[in-house]
Amino acid sequence: MKIEKELLFLPLGGAEEIGMNLNLYGFEEKWLMVDLGVAFGEDRLPGIDTIMPDPQFIVDRRKDLLGLVLTHGHEDHLGAIKYLWPQLRCPIYATPFTAELLHSKLSETNFRNEVGITKVSLGERFSVGPFDLEFISTTHSIPEPNAIALRTALGTVVHTGDFKIDRQPLIGKTFDSGTLSRIGDEGVLAVVCDSTNVFEEKESGSESLLGDTFDKIIGETEGIVGVTTFASNVARIKTIVEAAIRNDRHAVLIGRSLIRTIQVARKAGYLSELPDFISEKDVSFLPRDKVLLICTGSQGEPRGALSRISYGQNRNINLKSGDTIIFSSKIIPGNEKMIGRLQNRLSVLGVDVVTERDALVHVSGHPSKIELAEMYALTRPKIAIPVHGERRHIAEHAKLAKKLQIPLAIQVNNGSLVHLAPGKARVIDEVESGRLALNGSQVVPVDSTLIKERKKLMHGGLIGLTLLLGSKGDLKKSPNFISRGVFNDTNENVAKDLSVVVENSLKEFPEEIMGSDNLLAKEIKKVLRRVIKNNWEIKPEIVVEIMRIEESIKV
Repeated sequence: MKIEKELLFLPLGGAEEIGMNLNLYGFEEKWLMVDLGVAFGEDRLPGIDTIMPDPQFIVDRRKDLLGLVLTHGHEDHLGAIKYLWPQLRCPIYATPFTAELLHSKLSETNFRNEVGITKVSLGERFSVGPFDLEFISTTHSIPEPNAIALRTALGTVVHTGDFKIDRQPLIGKTFDSGTLSRIGDEGVLAVVCDSTNVFEEKESGSESLLGDTFDKIIGETEGIVGVTTFASNVARIKTIVEAAIRNDRHAVLIGRSLIRTIQVARKAGYLSELPDFISEKDVSFLPRDKVLLICTGSQGEPRGALSRISYGQNRNINLKSGDTIIFSSKIIPGNEKMIGRLQNRLSVLGVDVVTERDALVHVSGHPSKIELAEMYALTRPKIAIPVHGERRHIAEHAKLAKKLQIPLAIQVNNGSLVHLAPGKARVIDEVESGRLALNGSQVVPVDSTLIKERKKLMHGGLIGLTLLLGSKGDLKKSPNFISRGVFNDTNENVAKDLSVVVENSLKEFPEEIMGSDNLLAKEIKKVLRRVIKNNWEIKPEIVVEIMRIEESIKV
């Protein structure tokens, strides 16, 4: 692929979903990656908690990959690095807080000392190959988010990353409208922009608005108060802890990622004014009206701290009537069922559940239509490219761009190769893109045999059959059946019935089939599938193992 005389943009993740962002910019035969994130697993992927984009396109061009530039420290923007960096082996550029967070995550890997991470301050300008980059301070639900101005000989692209316009941020720098306006004056070819909140008409709201609501709820609760939020939302944690102090409660962090985030934040110079947190073990020694829990698991994750508490799996903390749990977060699309199940379990315990539908306990970290309009007014691009959203978000964002008189809005999918310059901007190709799943410590394609087999087991269960045959194909022992998740325990005669079916079939198969283990297993599967479907209307996965013994061996 020749990219010497053209400027290209290629999203491999985050252009058809919210999460697992991976963006590539190509210029002068070199590539620059922006973000490399993960997303939550899906119901259709049993046993999978984490998915990520497949970087094979750029892995095949690794020698031309100059680096990975990060926009902030959320998992959907950097969470895949610990799994995929060994395939890329490129330098990484990030703000100090994001770099510290990444260092912490990589400490769990065996290649942590091989990754070169360069810290770049907000407002700093630097070069990576033919790309002249500038980090622009924005605001979001994590410290030190940054938009990126990518200057090239063919034009400037502003990659917004996740942002909102918070004029009173509790932590970190303000939204740098001045720099964005200056870059707009210089001339902006394209803005690649966050679409997450495009359906919202009103401003996302400032983090500083939440304190009064937390005070009211905490003050009215006689028992334990728990707040679940995203572990990376340092400003939210600050708001919650300050409300706890005002209401004479001790705050405790529950969840490894929360504890790690606070450690990183303090190392980066944030939250130094807050007192130390108490430990989980101290909770049982305090009156319930003196305790405030800050928990991971706001999306209903089965392994999240709040989910474990709801199941009674935390030996130090139990919830009951009189307690209140606040969900200080938005529902990420796809997580509705998990969150609903978690909230139902809490309700069964008698716990009061408060969400953003009930009170002002959350403000979004993403731009509404008003904030998107301001971003475009500052930068004045010729092209708008909506990303970070499902297809409906991207389509709505494109409509908004047209309404705002942006000359061209390009709707992309994962794998859409966009020619930005010179000449007319357009999608010129669709390259192969895909998803990878984290299966324990293995990273596998979501369409791998492993995942396909697991789906079959989830929907239909498993039947295993072992046949012991003589060298002439005669049955030496009754067929041995096992089943998992197929028949109820009360169906005692099922194995006998299926054994008869198999024995009769063996008598009818021709010599050609009886002499081949592969052909015989295939034919037996066909027979069993037909019989099971006709009699029980189910389609289990069937595994047939054939063993042959010498005639002299007695069984």
